[in-house]
Amino acid sequence: MSRDKRVFPHKFAFALLIPLRNVLLSPRRLIERLELKESSNALEVGPGPGYFSAKVASILTRGRLVIADIQPEMLDIAKKRLDKRGLSNVEYRQCDGRAFDLPDSSFDRIFLVAVMGEVENKESYMSEFRRMLKTGGILSISEIAGDPDKMPADSLRRLASGAGFNFYRFYGNKWSYTLNFRKGI
Repeated sequence: MSRDKRVFPHKFAFALLIPLRNVLLSPRRLIERLELKESSNALEVGPGPGYFSAKVASILTRGRLVIADIQPEMLDIAKKRLDKRGLSNVEYRQCDGRAFDLPDSSFDRIFLVAVMGEVENKESYMSEFRRMLKTGGILSISEIAGDPDKMPADSLRRLASGAGFNFYRFYGNKWSYTLNFRKGI
């Protein structure tokens, strides 16, 4: 992601915490779609103020959650929210919109919610996701109705396939959905 007009401004982070979001995708439903285990290591890209992060981190009792965002202000907001909940299994990483300073094959799950449409270097990100995901791991991309940057499901499938991911599962409907892909050998 680049810091252009397409990136959701941190000064409006409060809007991303409105409970009405649960109608479109609740943290509980996302967790089900991620097929998380308590020992999973997960990467959330573009967490904003951490709307999904707290619930995900609470499931990972023997694992960890790394959240990465290009906006340090969003990471600060998320950290304050998660620290208040006593979650100590979370790492915060600022990324540059091109590459991630994270090790190869280190995550069981990588997920993004209403983010991929904002990413400027989509192919680079997909290549990085493949590098960081363990074999058999799941890349999960959710898109939400009303997001002006929402990507069509068929475009995401082509993008993921081009990066070497195998389509695994579809949840939701054409307006709000989650696409899961697996990393093969």
